[in-house]
Amino acid sequence: MIAITGATGHIGNVLIRELLAKGNRIRAVVPPGEDINPIQGLDIEIVQGDVRNPESLIRAFSGIETVYHLAGIISILPGKKKLLEEVNVKGTQNVVEACLKTGVRRLIHTSSIHALKEPPQGTIITEEQPFDPASISGGYGKTKARASLAVLKGVKRGLNAVIVCPTGVIGPYDYKISEMGQLVRSFLKRRLKVGINGAYDFVDVRDVAKGMILAGEKGRAGESYILSGQQISVPDLLSILGKISGIKAPGHLVPCWLARIAGILATPYYLLNKTKPLFTAYSIDVLASNSLISSSKARRELGYSPRSITESLTDTVNWLKNEFNKQAGIDNLSQNPSGA
Repeated sequence: MIAITGATGHIGNVLIRELLAKGNRIRAVVPPGEDINPIQGLDIEIVQGDVRNPESLIRAFSGIETVYHLAGIISILPGKKKLLEEVNVKGTQNVVEACLKTGVRRLIHTSSIHALKEPPQGTIITEEQPFDPASISGGYGKTKARASLAVLKGVKRGLNAVIVCPTGVIGPYDYKISEMGQLVRSFLKRRLKVGINGAYDFVDVRDVAKGMILAGEKGRAGESYILSGQQISVPDLLSILGKISGIKAPGHLVPCWLARIAGILATPYYLLNKTKPLFTAYSIDVLASNSLISSSKARRELGYSPRSITESLTDTVNWLKNEFNKQAGIDNLSQNPSGA
């Protein structure tokens, strides 16, 4: 049986779907009070467990052969330092200890490309880059690097574990609306007025899920595998979205330095209104960073093979439109229950 932490997240719920399609039995480890809509109706066992509570993990991992650890805080806003530490670092340490205590056969830990030390522009990022928290900017990347080091310490103690490092994740089944999902949704609602003159590597969530399964099946203990997709500029990404949706892409591009200033000024607004930001200073830094990323190791050792960005964006647009229509139907029913 397989246990999954972070089961209701974007990667988590897609991973469950992929594993179910292969005939696996799944136990989703969900914190108390968590919205389970992303996994509602799936043929799985749902148990309560919080990575911050070691005892709950030991109960959740009892009788489990394989654990996929995805639970984590992804935040591009400041002010989350304590939560990032508790969940991403200490939570991963708790997962490692629970796996060792319950005799879990295999752990697949979801790290991030941001956990690897970034080399100079023009240098290809590979798994040879170390997990070096001191050299990483941003609380998210630092905590993911430290979490990865905690997994490697567990390997030295006998834990059979592998680490995967996805790049920027896009794709359908984005129920909680990720940062990229927010960008696509804003585009479809014609709220995106300008583009940013940056670039990054984006990978389909379904390919990440399949890559994780391959890492669980074929990955070497103690090794890390980058799960990347395709490097693309923001203008080209918006152009593809325009062709898919029939909506004109923004013609005006803002340089990264100017967008970064706007991100700094906009951050208090997002924090005050508790809304998901479209961009922040950190996300702009990411778009200006080195995104020359290679997944050759995963392709060579695991058989990893990501799809095109156009296919990913097409499926994302279609899924979001379907969700819009569903929500519109629900809203209409709530306003006029008789349907008249």
